[in-house]
Amino acid sequence: MGHGGNVIEELMADHREVEQLFSRIEALPTGDSDLRGLVDEVTIELVRHSVAEEQYLYPAVREHVVGGAELADKEIEEHAEAEKLMKELERMRVDDAQFHPTLAMLMEDVSAHVRDEEGQLFPRLRQACTSEALDDLGDKVRRAKAMAPTRPHPSAPDTPPANKVLAPGVGMVDRVRDFVSGRGKS
Repeated sequence: MGHGGNVIEELMADHREVEQLFSRIEALPTGDSDLRGLVDEVTIELVRHSVAEEQYLYPAVREHVVGGAELADKEIEEHAEAEKLMKELERMRVDDAQFHPTLAMLMEDVSAHVRDEEGQLFPRLRQACTSEALDDLGDKVRRAKAMAPTRPHPSAPDTPPANKVLAPGVGMVDRVRDFVSGRGKS
């Protein structure tokens, strides 16, 4: 993650990356040993993306888009649901009977969230903000993703200022855990 461009281009590139990971997951034969690694990889990408959106995108939507507060609240709610599913998947073994149904629910929810953001939120934000503001948001989102946690933390704050204060420290701990365990290195 860290594709360049304005905030909309950056986040849409993230969406395409997650869709590619979902396609790779769906293409795996039953019982494939690569499943855990791919689910960990998609979790890392989704968590970093969500944290950056919550720190910068949704506050901008609240500030600049008519009806933005309700829109941002809905998006944050969807993130919370996805984060709970990712936490469940993190705790499960791939041979757990609930693993595949939980993974399918996550993929369905995230896909619907992406369609909604790209069809509703992004066009409204593009209309409401200058290109300079969108470029600035893109830079902030890239920096946030670099410092963001890589594991789901459903009880962590999801709105500023608390999320901006806590996320870098939690992110550092997650990256150390990932390095030691080899998680996300598939």
